[in-house]
Order: sequence, then structure tokens, then C-alpha cells
Amino acid sequence: MLPVVNVLGRLLCFFSFTYAIPVVGSLVMGDGLERVYGGATFVTLAAGLILYSSTRRHYRELRSRGGFILVVAAWAMMAGIATLPFLTVYPHMSFTDAYFETMSGLTTTGATVMTGLDGAPPSINLWRHELNWLGGMGIIVLAVAVLPLLGVGGMQLYKAEVPGPIKDTKLTARISDTAKALWLIYFGLTAACTLSLRLAGMSWFDALCHAFSALSLGGFSTRDASVGAFDSVAIEAVLIVFMTLAALNFATYFAAFQGRSLKALWRDAEARAVVSVLVVSTFGVAGYLWETGTYPSFPTALRHTAFNLVSMATDCGYASQDFGHWPIFASLWMFFLSCVTVSSGSTGGGIKMIRTLSLAKQARRELTRLVHPAMVDPVKIGGASLPGKIIIGVLGFIFLYFMSIVGMSFLLMLSGLDFLSAFTAIIACINNAGPGLNQVGPATNYAGLSNFQIWVCVFTMLLGRLEVLSLLVLFTPDFWRR
Repeated sequence: MLPVVNVLGRLLCFFSFTYAIPVVGSLVMGDGLERVYGGATFVTLAAGLILYSSTRRHYRELRSRGGFILVVAAWAMMAGIATLPFLTVYPHMSFTDAYFETMSGLTTTGATVMTGLDGAPPSINLWRHELNWLGGMGIIVLAVAVLPLLGVGGMQLYKAEVPGPIKDTKLTARISDTAKALWLIYFGLTAACTLSLRLAGMSWFDALCHAFSALSLGGFSTRDASVGAFDSVAIEAVLIVFMTLAALNFATYFAAFQGRSLKALWRDAEARAVVSVLVVSTFGVAGYLWETGTYPSFPTALRHTAFNLVSMATDCGYASQDFGHWPIFASLWMFFLSCVTVSSGSTGGGIKMIRTLSLAKQARRELTRLVHPAMVDPVKIGGASLPGKIIIGVLGFIFLYFMSIVGMSFLLMLSGLDFLSAFTAIIACINNAGPGLNQVGPATNYAGLSNFQIWVCVFTMLLGRLEVLSLLVLFTPDFWRR
């Protein structure tokens, strides 16, 4: 455990410098909170140095078990230390609510317990959105570089078994080089999104904040009414584009950059499936809403469907309409899409499209074998066959994923929450998608939940962000007997 503590100390020291952005923001916008972030910087840095210096002699390369503990502890610890500005600026806010807000930010869930965001100190909104942005990059590095080394994660399947640009280039030789390359891409897309939102009519501050949350698929907004407060087709269009880009595999962008060609994206079977699902679902649901009279014209239905469906399907969580009042089919279809749509190696959550494709092809093979038992019909993605052990791994993940949804939903219902609120809250949290329906719908937030319900949601956010297996393995006796 001491080597893990040593690395955690280093991470805290690094995390202390992230307060520099809200310090600058506070000075520029004059909200007088620079001392709050300065104090948080001091506490975080001091805690990191104490952990690091007291375990410096025990630093060594972590093994698999230490890696799992580190991943879980780092997310939980940084969410805890990030509560300092909230607890200082809002003395009435409980630690439970503050921890929910920071965990939601870092896991890019986008659920909130805060109200009055329109009038909140600008630097507080900037800090919330920075947590989204930092969590988004952390997720990419986790998915592409860390979890595959531990034997779990969607990229383990993608990189090991699917041909094409990722397997061929393998990004870079070292994790540090991989992280630098991904940061460059992430930063570039964030800058492009910020400029595009400014040109679409947002202020520089709102553009930066929403670029942070759009590229991370975090879904935080500077307004209580989310993106609906701007009521702008141009802003919604820009966000649709960048949410879709964020839902694709960032490692594929690296391959496209190296090859100076977009062919890498077209050759990516997962990317083609993501875009196809979004396009078909958008037009289908828009037609359904128009037919049922939810909106008076198809163009209006298409506008609102496109933004809200892409937002939920990519696990971002922005809202421009209260889709809780839509016909239940449309709302639940968006929640279903949040489970399966985004790519591995993206900033989104859920099952990931690569697993969805694998499971769908395995199901089709089983149906074929009923008719032709002797037929040799391997599961293929992108022209390559998937070994049986990969399919078994996917089946195991899917089982644990859905059993986690069932278990957490029953916990919320046992605590008194109605079925629709409980079920959609858990779906939104495990997929890191943000709003649910009814009591936790897009027109409200999670502030009405009890402390127990809040902590269930916090655990579910972390469970989904760490791809279920990385967290649940800590609860197995065999893990601790090694």
C-alpha cells in the first residue's frame, strides 16, 4: 500500500496546480475569490508533500493489484480535495453535496445539486467546468494507457483484437508519450470549440466553460437552464459537432494526425457505427415527436431532437428542452442510447460501441448456429476475428454492468425514490450522462435526494467511470488474498 500512497502524494501535488485557472479567472473577473483557491492550493500541495515525503523510500513500480487500488483511490481522493472551494464559498453546503458535485465533475457525469448557477461567482463555474475538462482527459489516458495494462477496459478489446490504425500505430511506445499526444489533440479540439462557440454568439467566458464540458462530455453549464438558456440554433449546432467528435476514439484522431488523412476515421468500424446510430435515431425520434404533436413542425422537432438526443446518447448531459415531458418512448430511447453509443477511448461512458458490436455479432452467430450447427462463423469486427476469450470477457462485463444497474436502482427505490426517478438516475450516473427523469429530470437536479441516495449515485458514477470491473474487483476476496 505504501507505494500506492507515494503515487497518490505525487498526484495531489500535481492536482494543486489546477487551482491556477480559477485563481486567474477570479482575478480577471473580479469576484474576490482568489484567496479561496490560494488556500485550496496550499492545503492540497501540503497534503501531497506529506504523503510523498513519508513514503519516498517505498516508491517502486506498481503491480496489477496496486494499479487497481491507485486508480480507484486517485479518483476518490481528488474528488474529496476538490470540494474545498465549494465548502468555503458556500458554508451551507454539506460535504455530501460538495463531494457529489466534484465527483460528478471529475467523472464527467454532469449531474448537479447546485442552483442559482446564473448568479454564481464566475470562478466557481470555471472550477466546475475545469473539473469536467480534467476528468475528460484523465478518462482518455485511463482508457487508452492504464486500464489495458491492468487487463480491463474497452481499449483492451479494441487495441488487442481489431486491425487498423490503432493496432498498427500503437500510439507511442511509452504511456507518458501517449498522454502527451492525447493532451495535444484534446487541447486543440477544446480551443477550436471555444472559438466556434464565441463566433456562434457566446461570451468568451461561457464559450470556454462549455468547451470544457463539451469536449469532456461532462455536461456542466453556467446556467440553470443549461444550453436552453441561450436559445440559439448556432450554439446548439456547434455543440452537436463537438459532442460527436468527443464521442469518438481519441486514439483514432492520433492515427489520423500521424497519417495526415481522415481515412483512419472512416476505416474505424466503431466510429462509423456511432455516427450511424446518432443520425438514424435523430431523424427517427424527430419524426415520432412531430407525428405525436409534441412539436408543430418537423424542422422544430428535428432541432430539439438533434441536440438533446446527441447530448444524451454521447453521455454529455446538456439539455435545451425538458425532454422529461416528451412521450416516454423518446425519453427512454435516449437513455438506452446513452448505454451503448460512444466509442472506447472517448470521454463518454456506458458499455461502449465496441462491446455493443461484439455482442450483437455474437448474438447473430448464435442464431445462425441454430439453423446451421456445423457452420464456421467467427465474430468479426473490421474484418478481424475475435477470439472466444474476448467474447466471454464482454459477456462478463455486460452482466456486471446490468446487474449493477438493477442493484443500485433497487437501493434507491428501497430508500423511497419512485421507480422512474431511481432507474433513470442510476442509468444517468453509471453512464456518466447527467440528468434523469421525474425528480432528477432536466428541469430539476439531484438536490432533492437524501444523503443516502446521493452517496448511492456517487458510487454509481465512479463505478461507471472505472468501467465497473476496476471498482468491483476490490470487493472480491481473491483480490486481497494475493
